[in-house]
Amino acid sequence: MDWDEAVQKSKTGVVVGEDLSALGLAELEARIAALRAEIERVEGEISRKQAQQEAAAQLFKG
Repeated sequence: MDWDEAVQKSKTGVVVGEDLSALGLAELEARIAALRAEIERVEGEISRKQAQQEAAAQLFKG
């Protein structure tokens, strides 16, 4: 496997660690917006998984 194949681009095209020097101001702002949206999505998933874990703990607490 090539290392380039290991880096997965997100649906927004944002790659963490990518060289930013060639991007313009609008592109950088769009990148920040995309990353903030991804953070919110991940935080929502964390909340759902924590709720599932707490529910399972209560079920088996018995």
